[in-house]
Amino acid sequence: MKMFMFKSVCLAAIMLICVLTGMQLANGGIHKMKGYDDPNFQNAVSINETDKNLTGTFLGNDISSHDLEAKKKKLEEISAYNFFSSMGKKMSEGISSASEKMVHLIAK
Repeated sequence: MKMFMFKSVCLAAIMLICVLTGMQLANGGIHKMKGYDDPNFQNAVSINETDKNLTGTFLGNDISSHDLEAKKKKLEEISAYNFFSSMGKKMSEGISSASEKMVHLIAK
């Protein structure tokens, strides 16, 4: 079992390294394809941290921590009812209680 876990972790680490290398190579390929260094060419995601604020850009859209707080407040105000979410919660509670009762019956 230890050997299996070791091999699995090694395989996952190799796959992660391959994905990151592929992303870097693709980025280099995009720059080569353009043929020149364009200052308007932006990364997909960039994060800038100052002393008090945390700002970032995602696909060219500026995002700040204040924007996230405002969106969170707006979502709390809406408090929309999601039918599927409530059904999922009820199902999980039912399955949990049923399995707990089965364990108690088997354990006695």
